[in-house]
Amino acid sequence: MPHNLPAFFESYANLYNRALAGENVFADLASRFSPQFIAAGPDGVQTGKQGAAFKRQLDKAYRFYRQIGTKKMTAKRVETIKIDERHSMAKVHYCADYVKPDGSPLRLEFEVSYFLDMSTVKPKIFGFVAGDEMGLYRQHGLIPHRLVGQPQPRPRPRVPDHERTPERYRLH
Repeated sequence: MPHNLPAFFESYANLYNRALAGENVFADLASRFSPQFIAAGPDGVQTGKQGAAFKRQLDKAYRFYRQIGTKKMTAKRVETIKIDERHSMAKVHYCADYVKPDGSPLRLEFEVSYFLDMSTVKPKIFGFVAGDEMGLYRQHGLIPHRLVGQPQPRPRPRVPDHERTPERYRLH
């Protein structure tokens, strides 16, 4: 079934911009994904699934994007690779406009690779791989190096040396 992936991601970016404007388009955004999907980035690989929790997560993400000054997202270019008859990969080159805390404009370009199920009426994202989004935001001053309210790693309890045994560190 032929699909126009550049148009798919242009529409996806349009939904992104509507969400930035405060519109509740989370059901439409979520409908672009398969019932289950994977997300990979610098923090590892996670799985997700359709449902109310995913829509709440989208809402929270777009509140964050507004908070850091995101104004607009554009899908500049889409490169596609056919994996097989049912699946494709798309590398999307995005351009995003921000207003920094000091009021100056900022434009960032980045890429996200998506894996798509092409056997459905509309393509469905079943996975994506993104770069270090938070690192990019820190590098350009959109967020401080330690974001207020960001979850802090829990300190590990220190085991006194006299309580350490080799068995404690065995994998099985």
